[in-house]
Amino acid sequence: MKTIKRMMDHLYWADGRILDALEESETKNKDLLKLVRHVAVAERVWLSRLQGKGSARYSLWEEAEDLTAIRTMFEENAEQYRVYIEELEESELDEMVDYANQSGIPFRTSVRDILSHVLLHGQYHRGQINRALRIESVEPAQVDYITFARLNGA
Repeated sequence: MKTIKRMMDHLYWADGRILDALEESETKNKDLLKLVRHVAVAERVWLSRLQGKGSARYSLWEEAEDLTAIRTMFEENAEQYRVYIEELEESELDEMVDYANQSGIPFRTSVRDILSHVLLHGQYHRGQINRALRIESVEPAQVDYITFARLNGA
């Protein structure tokens, strides 16, 4: 559990850093805003599934213009994930979760694999956002795990 908690702490930190970079860039790039919103909504979708709730009400790929609303979503996600993970026992990581994807197709995946996916999915898209910022001549956000570890101790 210690590793998962630490990796989730990195996720919360990295989400904040990428939002800061987007705000500082004052980008009007609708694709970037749509992508960062996608990350926030995907985190929420997976948490809903972990909690045994449906996720059909969420739209993963909507236009976004308001970074403040996206930041609020990330903050709410972080708080809810913290509560979920604090209550999670090590033995529950291998429990299977039944859920339907956004198209209604049923799946069954372990809690461990879902949490791993959430961690990797966000990092993948933060990389895409950083590349796009660099193309716009904006300094990308440093969101590597090792940077987080150096700043936040072991």
